Order: sequence, then structure tokens, then C-alpha cells
Amino acid sequence: MRWRSKRLPTLLVGGSLLAVVLGLGTVATAADPGSSTSAGTHTGHTMAVSNQASADDPDGDGYIPAVPQVTGVTPSTATPPPRYHKEFQANCSVTHTAPDDPIVYPRQPGKSHDHTFMGNRTTNAGSTTASLYGGNTTCLAPADASAYWMPSLYKGDTKILPVGPQVIYYKSGITDYTSVRPFPKGLRYVVGDPMQSAQQFRSHKGFVEGWECGDSFFNVDFPTSCPSRPDVQLNIRFQAPSCWDGKYLDTPDHKSHMAYPVVKPGTNDNMCPASHPVAVPMIEFKMAFPVNGDMSQVRLASGRGYSFHYDFFNAWEERTLKALVDSCIVGGFQCDARGYDLYHPERRAVLNADYRLP
Repeated sequence: MRWRSKRLPTLLVGGSLLAVVLGLGTVATAADPGSSTSAGTHTGHTMAVSNQASADDPDGDGYIPAVPQVTGVTPSTATPPPRYHKEFQANCSVTHTAPDDPIVYPRQPGKSHDHTFMGNRTTNAGSTTASLYGGNTTCLAPADASAYWMPSLYKGDTKILPVGPQVIYYKSGITDYTSVRPFPKGLRYVVGDPMQSAQQFRSHKGFVEGWECGDSFFNVDFPTSCPSRPDVQLNIRFQAPSCWDGKYLDTPDHKSHMAYPVVKPGTNDNMCPASHPVAVPMIEFKMAFPVNGDMSQVRLASGRGYSFHYDFFNAWEERTLKALVDSCIVGGFQCDARGYDLYHPERRAVLNADYRLP
């Protein structure tokens, strides 16, 4: 029998007309993304969709239970010895682009706006845990067959793709980094919302530095221009929620099973909320797009710069992910994609020269 809790309604959140001063003099004027004046820029990805049946979700209700569920967990309030870094990297290159989204529009090819995919080479609208797991990947670690994707970026009608391995951090989002455990196989979620307003994007808990290029930082929309130099790219960093409810691998809104940490009362410490007690790695996209100069024609397939969002579908080989999480996050080190900390050369890398677990 399928276990489920009370379902949460899926809402489309729009903003009002606003002009926000962003970063160093950059101004973005945003119409309500839900209004008729801007709805066309978001066609094909609204976050309020009915799920179709798939191998992972046979009844198509959007609830995919974890098997087994993680129960009996209490959010950790411990404060371990301070460590500045608790992370490792998944360096993954672009594989392809397509108007597909196997989380929001499963088995509905061509229904989404265009996405740029990284990691698993086979990701498409019909992707499931079984089809991704053990698959070919562009990530440096062959064990990471996960699928990562985001809206494609354009300059005019030219699609701009990130070049080379992109940095996808796996970090601790809570103070007690020793309580972080690996993602369950098949966990998936969406970070951000293509329908969010500029102000909602800026105030999002995953917002780090927004769009940046050259000396311009904290931009909610694309800067109007970037220095025309070979070393200048358009960058963004955005963090995912890192607390899981332990019950579902996905929910109808693709978000309710995940939550951002909360502040422990009376402290500056971050901990998971009681509703989502299981601490998992905090993913942070750090994307770099080779575009600069006049940025007036730069846009996302989902709309303005503040419509940025991304998707994650876990298909790591379990032993390798656990080894990296335990050594680098739980261990409190700053690791690269091999699980090696340059500042602690006395520690051996977790993975060998081929990025495989010995």
C-alpha cells in the first residue's frame, strides 16, 4: 500500500511590477511572471503540472516513496569542531540540450522549455532511476551517473553552452556536518522556480551571489554589459535545499520533500527542521557561460535572468557517494572531484587517478 501524508497544493507564485536596484548599479524591471505580458517567456515550464505514470511513479500521482523510508531521525543540534570547508566537487560537462524535463514532465518529450544537461549522457523526458543508474556520464567520476540540468542560455538566437567540466559542489548546509548522509538512490528535486519574480529570486534561500561578471556581483538579472575580455565569463552560484523528509524521492511540486536548514534558536547554527530531519549534501551549482560584452540580448529559455532554476536526479553508485560524503563532508575537508584536499596532502584521495573507488 502506498504511504502518503497530506498533499500540499502546488502553487504558482508571481510578483508585482517592480524595479529593483541590483548589484553594482544594474537595474532590472520585472513584470509579474504570471501576467499575460510575460507568460509567453515561460511557456513549457510552469511547475504546476499533472504527472504522468512512469516506471518510478506507476500511478502518476507525483509521490515516489523512498524504499526503505528513513525514520526515527532527530535533527542534529550538535556543534562539532569548526571546519571552514566540508565539501567535494562533482565536475560534469554539458552533454546535450533538449526541451525535456523528466522530473516536471516525465514521458512528455518536447513539452518543456530548452534545457542544458550535464552528467548522464542519456537524460531525456523518459529517464528513470533505472535508466540513469550505471549509465555513461561526463562527470569526472564514472560513478556519478546523476542528471543535472538548467534552462539553456541564449544571446539573441545563439545558444551559449558552458565549456568544460562545471563545478557542482556537494557541501554541508548545516552546522553539524558530521550528521550529513548520502542522497538516497533516485532522489530528485527542482531548485528555484522559473515563475519567480526578481525579488523572489533575490530573497531565495539558495541565492548566493546572483549573476556576476568582471567586477559586477549580486545581479538578479543579467548585467547590461560585461568586460569584453577572453577571461571574462557570466557566472552564477545557486544552492539547493539540504534537508530531506526521509519519506519521498519526489512529490508533486518537486520541492515539498526537501527543505532548507533553519537557525537553531538562540544561536547562529543551522539545523534541519523537524519536518525534514535527514541532512543530505547541499548541492551548489557554480556555472560559467562564455559570454561577455553587450549583454542586452542575453536570456534564458525560461525568461529573464531571475527565472534561473535547476534540477537534480540522483543516480550515484552508492558506495562511491558514501565514501566521498564520509571522507570530505563528514570529515570536514575541502576536496576536489577525487576526494583530495590540497591543504592536507597527508590524506590520500578517496578515488584513484581514474576517479574510481579503489
